[in-house]
Amino acid sequence: MRATSTRERPTTGSWSLRVPALIGIAFVVVPLLALLARTDWPQLGTHLSSPVVGQSLRLSAVTTSATMVLVWLLGTPLAWLLARSDHPLTAWARAVITVPLVLPPVVGGVALLMAWGRRGVVGGPLEAWFGISVPFTTLAVVMAELFVALPFYVVSVEGAMRGLDRRVDQVAATLGAGPVRTFVHVVVPLVLPGIAAGSALAWARALGEFGATITFAGSFPGRTQTAPLGVYAALEQDPDAALALSVVMLAVSVLVLGGLRSRWLR
Repeated sequence: MRATSTRERPTTGSWSLRVPALIGIAFVVVPLLALLARTDWPQLGTHLSSPVVGQSLRLSAVTTSATMVLVWLLGTPLAWLLARSDHPLTAWARAVITVPLVLPPVVGGVALLMAWGRRGVVGGPLEAWFGISVPFTTLAVVMAELFVALPFYVVSVEGAMRGLDRRVDQVAATLGAGPVRTFVHVVVPLVLPGIAAGSALAWARALGEFGATITFAGSFPGRTQTAPLGVYAALEQDPDAALALSVVMLAVSVLVLGGLRSRWLR
């Protein structure tokens, strides 16, 4: 009986496993609790009404909304193409699309600057021929957010689309539906949960973008200073406002994670 109870004892009961696990949890939880503890809750509304907080939140709302429209328009067909294509170059295309997932954001900002800057591969001719300058504008913020957020959406939606039975395409074709109609009226409704999850991840990533934005768009209040840049700027001038804005972003992150609980929290 004693040998049986030893075999049935769960491995999680060992303190040699519990101690490092608890340390790992504490490493993440303690800073978050410290943020909440140091926030001036009675004056939270006053700090949130600070100009830097209001401007950065409004700008983030505008830019992330524009980013998500572009993510849906570009990412959904791209995910379908990757999910259904059998071309040998598809794997390379998938690899290129997912590079921003592991690329340091500041490197992404430098890459955008080299492409769209005043002396960039595309930006140089744009300014010389049409007088259009992209860097350090609100458009640059949207482009930086799109660069880092699009892969999150494509990876999530492609996974959902790859799970669809290929016979769905054949049945729709026999009923007279063309590729576009099949995609819009059959495929998209079937993968809406994947689209919702990918949208949440992409929007959260766009909202939290810092490195590529500050490198490519700068930090100009009301024009390119989004919420993360607002936190960074307020730390020097108004730490209480920085804490208040950080709490808002923490709350948004928790809400996004809560919305994805069926996907991640199992």
